[in-house]
Amino acid sequence: MSLRDAVLAALIDGESCGYDLAKSFDASVANFWMATPQQLYRELDRLAGQGLIRARVVHQERRPNKRLYSLTEAGYEAIQQFTSRAPKPSVIRDELAVKLLAVDFGNAPAVRDFMVERLQRATAKLQRYERMRARMLDGRDEEEHLAQTKRVGPYLTLMRGISFEQANIRWAERTLAILEQRQGAGSTR
Repeated sequence: MSLRDAVLAALIDGESCGYDLAKSFDASVANFWMATPQQLYRELDRLAGQGLIRARVVHQERRPNKRLYSLTEAGYEAIQQFTSRAPKPSVIRDELAVKLLAVDFGNAPAVRDFMVERLQRATAKLQRYERMRARMLDGRDEEEHLAQTKRVGPYLTLMRGISFEQANIRWAERTLAILEQRQGAGSTR
């Protein structure tokens, strides 16, 4: 998958300016694909140049003009093609996991601190996702929401983000317990 596909998917709900797209991208697409605002703006320009999205300028009096982006017919066709291709297998690329691999011969206190940071970030992100889920459900249970919502995709990807952060929390807590136990036994530096 490329950033192109993630940006096209983020524009399915309709027209958006780059700033709002970056905010919504961070709140939804970031569950499974990370990009900086600068990368998003470059990709928007590229997609407009390829005819997959259109941009229109909205003139504003007291603020700078803004560009609103929307999918073109070619953009919808690109999404259709993307969703028709088999996905590549997921891979884990996690620098912290490599640090843990070498923890017995490295700086164990620093690696432990990095794991504490991971736990804190995962916990904060999970809390944010749970707030998003509550807003999405809007007082309904999951079955009601799924029966009534126009689009199920945002909810399904949010569920993936929640599962991912729950797994990160379990891994971090277990890893910290093992590191502390081994430190107490004098097994790590």
